[in-house]
Amino acid sequence: MDIEFKDAKELYKRVVPALRTKRRILFKKGIKVSESDIFEYLVKSKWSKGINLTLSDVVSDIINTEDSNFIGR
Repeated sequence: MDIEFKDAKELYKRVVPALRTKRRILFKKGIKVSESDIFEYLVKSKWSKGINLTLSDVVSDIINTEDSNFIGR
């Protein structure tokens, strides 16, 4: 079963749990960033040319993006 999203807003709503998890991980390391900051970073840097990304790819990218990418944001 393929899941398709109409727009970034719909995708954002679907991955909020993963974004919250990443935000908590970063917060425990002293990095204060919002869920929307994480999402925007990945949209611009990782998914800008992504074609046929699966939901599992997106969640994996959220969780596995290097924490150092969010220092100073």
